[in-house]
Amino acid sequence: MLSLSLPILMIGVTMGCSSAKNTARSRWWQAFNTRYNVYYNGSQAYIEGSLEKETGNKDNFTEMIPLYTVGNKASRELGKSNFDIAITKAEKAIHLHSIKRKPEWNHNRTKTPRDREWLSRREYNPFLWKVWMLMGRSQFHEGDFDGAASTFSYMSRLYETQPAIRMRAQAWLAKSYIENGYRYDAEDVIRNMQRDSIPWQARKEWDYTLADYYIHIADYAKAIPYLRNVIRHEMRRRQRAREWFLMGQICQAIGRNDEAYKAYSKVIGLNPPYDMEVNARVARTEVVPDTKTDKMIGQLRRMAKSDKNKDYVGQIYYAIGNIYLARKDTLNAINNYEKGNTESTNSGVEKGVLLLKLGNLYWIREQYGDARRCYNSALGMLDKERPDYEMLSERSKVLDELVPFTDAIHTQDSLQTLAKMDETQRNKAIDKVIEALKKKEKEEKHQQEEQAVAEAQQKGSNVNNANTASNRNIPTNSSQAGKSSTWYFYNPVAVTQGKQNFQRQWGKRENVDNWQRINKTVVADFGDNSVANLTDEQRDSIFNAQEKADSLSKVNTEAKNDPHQREYYLAQIPFTQEQVAASNAIIEDGLYNSGVIFKDKLDNLTLSEKALRRLTDNYPDYEHMDNAYYHLYLLYSRMGRSQMAQTYVAKLKEKYPNSQWTTLLSDPNYVENARNGVHLEDSLYAASYDAFKADKNDVVIDNDDISARRFPTGANRDKFMFIAALAKLNNGDSKACLTELDSLVAKFPTSQVSTMAGMIINGVKAGRTLHGGKFNIGEIWSRRTEVLSDSAEMKQKQLSNERNTQFVFMFVYPTDSVNENKLLYQLARYNFTSYMVRDFDITIDNDGDVHRMRVAGFRNYDEALQYARQVYNQRAIVALAQKARPIIISVDNLPLLGTVYSYDDYGKFYNKHFAPLKISTFNLFTEPVEVVKENSDKDAETQQPTETDVDTYLNNTFIGNDEPAPKNSSPVQINGTDIIIDEPASQTPATQTVIPVQDDETNPKTAVKPQRPTTIVPDNNTTKEVEKQEQPVKKDQSVKQAQTVKNGQNVKIEQNNKAQTAKKEQTDKKGQTDDKKGQTDQKQTNKKEQTDKKKQPAKQEPQKPVVFDFDDEYYDLDGF
Repeated sequence: MLSLSLPILMIGVTMGCSSAKNTARSRWWQAFNTRYNVYYNGSQAYIEGSLEKETGNKDNFTEMIPLYTVGNKASRELGKSNFDIAITKAEKAIHLHSIKRKPEWNHNRTKTPRDREWLSRREYNPFLWKVWMLMGRSQFHEGDFDGAASTFSYMSRLYETQPAIRMRAQAWLAKSYIENGYRYDAEDVIRNMQRDSIPWQARKEWDYTLADYYIHIADYAKAIPYLRNVIRHEMRRRQRAREWFLMGQICQAIGRNDEAYKAYSKVIGLNPPYDMEVNARVARTEVVPDTKTDKMIGQLRRMAKSDKNKDYVGQIYYAIGNIYLARKDTLNAINNYEKGNTESTNSGVEKGVLLLKLGNLYWIREQYGDARRCYNSALGMLDKERPDYEMLSERSKVLDELVPFTDAIHTQDSLQTLAKMDETQRNKAIDKVIEALKKKEKEEKHQQEEQAVAEAQQKGSNVNNANTASNRNIPTNSSQAGKSSTWYFYNPVAVTQGKQNFQRQWGKRENVDNWQRINKTVVADFGDNSVANLTDEQRDSIFNAQEKADSLSKVNTEAKNDPHQREYYLAQIPFTQEQVAASNAIIEDGLYNSGVIFKDKLDNLTLSEKALRRLTDNYPDYEHMDNAYYHLYLLYSRMGRSQMAQTYVAKLKEKYPNSQWTTLLSDPNYVENARNGVHLEDSLYAASYDAFKADKNDVVIDNDDISARRFPTGANRDKFMFIAALAKLNNGDSKACLTELDSLVAKFPTSQVSTMAGMIINGVKAGRTLHGGKFNIGEIWSRRTEVLSDSAEMKQKQLSNERNTQFVFMFVYPTDSVNENKLLYQLARYNFTSYMVRDFDITIDNDGDVHRMRVAGFRNYDEALQYARQVYNQRAIVALAQKARPIIISVDNLPLLGTVYSYDDYGKFYNKHFAPLKISTFNLFTEPVEVVKENSDKDAETQQPTETDVDTYLNNTFIGNDEPAPKNSSPVQINGTDIIIDEPASQTPATQTVIPVQDDETNPKTAVKPQRPTTIVPDNNTTKEVEKQEQPVKKDQSVKQAQTVKNGQNVKIEQNNKAQTAKKEQTDKKGQTDDKKGQTDQKQTNKKEQTDKKKQPAKQEPQKPVVFDFDDEYYDLDGF
């Protein structure tokens, strides 16, 4: 009987608790169904996605790790499929179980503040806020920060009257802005929060938010207390270890090394994943107290010898180098960094950080060749978003330009030194170089072989294991497997060995045809016809002679091309005067260029002086000596040694009177131009442009002459020439104009104005005639493309002042006057985050000299104006649209704008017809454009009032976020339908609405019966039986006449007579047709229920309905 009654109960409750209703029972049922059906499945998917992201996340411990793993872009996609499922489930739950309908209110009851808050809510499903939270958190953790921000922004407005929920949503909204890089938006949310008090339920979320915010803005001192709260809140061990590591990094960043050391020790004590533990030990070496350095070095050296740490050898030696560097023992630090570089088996970001630090040490020591080697290797290993990556890239570029010159100087100096030695000393020096080269090659070969074997074993192990059954007859040697599974040119060891064998046999050869032949003209001299006419014997003789010549030449040149032979180095030593002169030319070029780079790009004035002074003192015949004198003048001027600088001015005047530098330095205005030249030139050009617009052509031409004399290399020189050419044209001198334009194109071929000048020149060559004129950008607002007379056609094209039609809002701006991409982005972002139920299309139109950024989707003028006012409250948009003109115009009038009517014409029309209008002060964007209406039942008006009708009016009992379902109710028979009526005030909480029951004296059998309550819910002339535990109703309670509003009419619900009630009760769900049998069963049931009712007080306590706490912390998913 129990198994049969439960489905009947569920069917009855389901049909009586539609989301279109708002009763105590419907709210309880929708919350219950939301929690244990759709939300449960979504929460399980969310947990699975969180675990997948947690286990698969790979942090970059060489830089500050993010508080949330979604901050790692490399692991952002982890768990996405599960988060998508959670989002889908949340959307389904909202669609099925949202209760928007306002509850009916007893107007005879005085409203308390809590009642007013209740009636002003926009969502009445008490559990649905957790569904919204689940959706937003899933979007956040899968990296869809825009979607998460939209969800939490809407949620904040949806639950505006419930501070605990709203402040949680605001916390997640701020986090979404922070992770998305919208710092100012996050600050606005935080500032609004600080004005309000945070409910204790939302304190946890705000600890996370504020910690994340202060970390992102690098205010680490303020982040520490919030991060400590976060660690106390954290329930998952691995995440807590990450947070302690982050704490150590923050403390280290602000110099609180003792706290950082303790934080890293906490990480190790939590038994985290091994890579995190190793990195914690490495990071701890950077903050280790001086008293523990020797002990820690010993521990690290033992770790480096362990096989389980072979993948972390580079990091371990990096840690040892850090300890020596902290002791200011730079040489030992460099040695350990180099050892970590050579013995590291991976090329990850950790090795990149090691090389970066090693390169910085070489940079400081001015060992630029070694610094370049480290920087170039580090570039490919580090993320471009690192804060020091730009510095690394700039230094690498400068060194790529500098080092070839410094290396050339060093090489030629060494070769000239060897040339001055006697033969014995020279050979000893060469032999040392050869031995060092062989040792280095041996180490590199050994390292490459180990790396290749490791890669081959890693790649080939899976293949060998998978194919064991099918390859039983094939040897399974690991080296063979590695060779067979890797293409030759993918094996670095094989490639290196092949290159060495080739050079050993053939020497260094260029990649050209017939590379084996030293003299390629032997065969070519004969010509095609001559070779064809030779006999076979003659042809063979010629080829044999060539092969012999090649073999003899190979023997002679093989040693010269092999760096392992003395002949290789002897061939490069300059012994003759011609060779010495060529060597000196290389040194001169290297000294000049390196000196300029040291001065201008490295700001190393000392090395610059050293290089340039060596050039001028030791190589007086350098062909570009005037350039060297000029740079020495600039160098000493920057060093503040003006007397020394003037000596080089004197040398320029004496030795190079016609040099451009002599002319420049002899200018009496040189000092002023050097100090204020940029500002002076800009001011001169601005004045020239104003004069050009004012038709003062002579002033423009005179200023062009000044520019040519004082600022020949100025940034605006091309523009001076262009407007001067146009000024000459306006004066009637078209020939001078073309001459000036030709000169402009020749001197500034890449300039933008040069392109326009070229178009003018090409037009003249095509036969077009030049005409003078000017252009003023202000004319675009008064311009229109169609000019018609006051005719019938003109009258047909009139502007309409209709306000209830489709409107658009536009930003109109001259081309390139605003940052169009940024404005488009900010406007789209504002629309997306501010209007949840409306979609606005943004289109950019090109209207000649102006662009129009058009926002469409407004149903009338009121909406468009309200939108425009809200847009102009956005500071980011206003800042970008300063040079744009806002326009509100109907779709009908839009085609006339700029064609029949100018923008100024429409402005006058708007001010006359639309500006005086008053618009609604209500928010017009809270409803979608198309509202889906429920299908109305035409027969509803003729049917008798149902239980739903009565519940809607009478049942004002509601379930809040902390209230259970209604426990006690009694059935009252009205019009043959059992209606659940709440108990009187003496047994009902104050928050419920009490409807007293009145006995019917004339027909007492229709009153409430002390029987086991059975609710009959009518549906399509059928009844469904639902079992429900009820409380008896006291006899002194009376039943009042009740009214309900249905389809706009008052329907009076009265009690039926006994015959009508009996007739209704005879019909059951199974469609019984035997009326007499049904009446008998009903009487027996009533009798049995009366007996059970008498025993009910004793059994009432264990049969209380289960109270579900919809604020259960488990369903907050706090651990994830």
